Amino acid sequence: MSNKGKYYMTTAIAYTSGKPHIGNTYEIVLADAIARYKRAEGYDVYFQTGTDEHGQKIQEKAEAAGITPKEYVDNVAGEVKAIWDLMNTSYDNFVRTTDADHEKCVKKIFKKLYDQGDIYKGAYEGLYCTPCESFWTESQLVDGKCPDCGREVKPAKEEAYFFKMSKYADRLIDYINTHPEFIQPVSRKNEMMNNFLLPGLQDLCVSRTSFSWGIPVDFDPKHVVYVWLDALTNYITKIGYDPDGSSELFQKNWPADLHLIGKDIVRFHTIYWPIFLMALDLPLPKQVFGHPWLLQGGDKMSKSKGNVIYADDMVRLFGVDATRYFVLHEMPFENDGVITWELVIERFNSDLANILGNLVNRTISMSNKYFDGVVRKTGVTAEVDEDLKAVVTGTRDKVQEKMDKLRVADAITAVFDLFRRCNKYIDETTPWVLAKDEADHDRLAEVLYNLTESITIGAGLLHSFLPETAEKIVNQLNTTLRDYDDLDKFGLYESGSRVTDTPEILFARLDAKEVMPKVEEIKAAQKAEFEAEQKKLAGETETAEEAEESVIDIEPKAEIEYDDFMKMQFQVGEIIACEAVPKSKKLLCSQVKIGSQVKQIVSGIRKHYTPEEVVGKKVMVLVNLKPAKLAGVVSEGMLLCAEDENGELALMVPEKKMPSGAEIC
Repeated sequence: MSNKGKYYMTTAIAYTSGKPHIGNTYEIVLADAIARYKRAEGYDVYFQTGTDEHGQKIQEKAEAAGITPKEYVDNVAGEVKAIWDLMNTSYDNFVRTTDADHEKCVKKIFKKLYDQGDIYKGAYEGLYCTPCESFWTESQLVDGKCPDCGREVKPAKEEAYFFKMSKYADRLIDYINTHPEFIQPVSRKNEMMNNFLLPGLQDLCVSRTSFSWGIPVDFDPKHVVYVWLDALTNYITKIGYDPDGSSELFQKNWPADLHLIGKDIVRFHTIYWPIFLMALDLPLPKQVFGHPWLLQGGDKMSKSKGNVIYADDMVRLFGVDATRYFVLHEMPFENDGVITWELVIERFNSDLANILGNLVNRTISMSNKYFDGVVRKTGVTAEVDEDLKAVVTGTRDKVQEKMDKLRVADAITAVFDLFRRCNKYIDETTPWVLAKDEADHDRLAEVLYNLTESITIGAGLLHSFLPETAEKIVNQLNTTLRDYDDLDKFGLYESGSRVTDTPEILFARLDAKEVMPKVEEIKAAQKAEFEAEQKKLAGETETAEEAEESVIDIEPKAEIEYDDFMKMQFQVGEIIACEAVPKSKKLLCSQVKIGSQVKQIVSGIRKHYTPEEVVGKKVMVLVNLKPAKLAGVVSEGMLLCAEDENGELALMVPEKKMPSGAEIC
């Protein structure tokens, strides 16, 4: 195997606010596939992942649970690591931002940046909305009131430390322009440049005083280091960076070759992080790849409905490698993927059971039936063999070309194209016909040798994606996984070897009628757990009687003309993705599909809905509202909500099933 040097890669560290669902788990499986492939190619890979454990949300969740923040994150970090291990991921280091060495180094980094003038003490100052706990500028207000909730705002001020982002902005712009591979896919680069860098960067708050669960600023301990300076620096602190002298591991591995992250945190990794590194006089990572999301299809993902999909539930029903196959195969390069239980069953049967499992089982069974399991190379060839060999030996380079571009779904498709070609070869050569004539037995042996050799090569290429399955295949063929450098060579399977006489079914076909009742049990358990949590948080049980429904009178606004109303365009939209706005405790940023277009809409509904709850929801949208920035994020419309006397919000949804884009009139 060739030695191609070091390859340091990381995932984003998982925030310990709760159990990771299958969309979160996708990232670690994707990273593992890349790490395994790079190792096979001959790279000395160091693969780091872990958990992000500080912040106000953690402190609040711990208080609600009646335990300390450290106890809370210990529980969740253990759950995250257990799922990463369950998915057979080959990380080299699992970091926690509560690790003592990380906390010590973050304090040093903060002090270094402060001493050299990149961090300064200042204050949030502006118009403050108490219910939303948010600062606003005059230009951000709507009719003089909070853009989130519409309530009155008052002048206020809060002490904080800030990082001088603008000092390094031009240098970063130049770097991005001269290093086109730095941000991938290109669409993410364009978004960062046009929406954030070119309009101008504001200085970044890097400390907070409103909560205590964080790394203290040692020279001003009422401040704790704010999340991004804490979390992002794990990529260097946990491989031995130290402002006073770094370790050999750091010297060997930095700069990172790949930061693999979700598209929702591209800004932090391609703007904040490289600027921090510039300030520390460290080289920038070679590439940041912002992968798309894996979305629950057809309905919103919500614990209250019991339809959040978790990796451990999938593994219980389908197995580890089937779960890995689905999340890797179903994720496009740039666009979001969709997951449903029904689609998983369909892919399991069509791809894993039919294309791969059936191929391996048929080949081994025929070798046992016709030659007592002995696989021989006889040299009795035919023209059809050459096409099979060309496809099989050409697959490695196709996979390499896709993996070099991080097109992992396309790479795994190329491997399955090899298996599809093998199935076609069986149909072309008809071994069961050859077996009927003694004169054709040497030809039959050659056919089965070609199939065994092809499957062996395919298993070698499959190993990065489905490692357990690849190992099971070569074990049944009585061989071993082949070196990467030999995966473009045909004929290395040792003639005269004997395959197993007890072949294992790799993937037995599933009956949806048997699987879906188990899915319903999972949903019911989730829903019951959610309801129990809500009752606990409320501190009371529901009564049998419901309070009489109240009515609300509000102050009427001035009458408008019909023509004024007709200027407004209302349509049905479908929320296809949603994330919390980092600078606001009130705002969610939704990607809303309206007909054939997608609009980004920022709404003050974060206290009433989680991002997972709204994904998949059909909503009513004011689509021709002039775009505006809320908390620094562009909003291109408005979601319609109702509000009760307690300030509770409910999204307005169509009563009947309506297509995205339907006009509301």
